Amino acid sequence: MGEIICWLTGHTEASLAAVIADRTSFADFIAYAPALNPARALITGVVCGVRVEEIEEQPMREIRYLDKLVDELAKGKVMGKILRG
Repeated sequence: MGEIICWLTGHTEASLAAVIADRTSFADFIAYAPALNPARALITGVVCGVRVEEIEEQPMREIRYLDKLVDELAKGKVMGKILRG
């Protein structure tokens, strides 16, 4: 799952470990991500009954992007497809 989070946010394993250790809030984690991946706009589908591409509030859309990627991982989708590669 770390690979997915790093792909989405631009964190390295080390910087991800640091924000986890600092107990950074999720809002700050997203707001101060090093480089949100532009390919995240390719993430579409439904999470918790809501289409992620239709969420207007930016922080919530970013959170739901991550939810969608984790859902795909849990359902056994291959990493290359999860990372839109």
